[in-house]
Amino acid sequence: MDTLERLKKVFKGVKPNVNTDNISDQTLLMQDLGVDSLSMILLALAIEKEFDFRFDTVEPFKTVGEVVAYIESKTK
Repeated sequence: MDTLERLKKVFKGVKPNVNTDNISDQTLLMQDLGVDSLSMILLALAIEKEFDFRFDTVEPFKTVGEVVAYIESKTK
């Protein structure tokens, strides 16, 4: 399973009402998925658990693609 597919699974766990079928690298976190500050914290914790790394700093992610790129930079 590639990074995007794993991330979709994480999104579904944090925001169960989000339809993950149409999520792509260009999907906007706030506008398209309704990610707010609390959701972002929960998402970060779930990403750390799923991908087995820790965020060094708070990153201002705007798109799903930015999150995928960050995860891949930390896990490769």
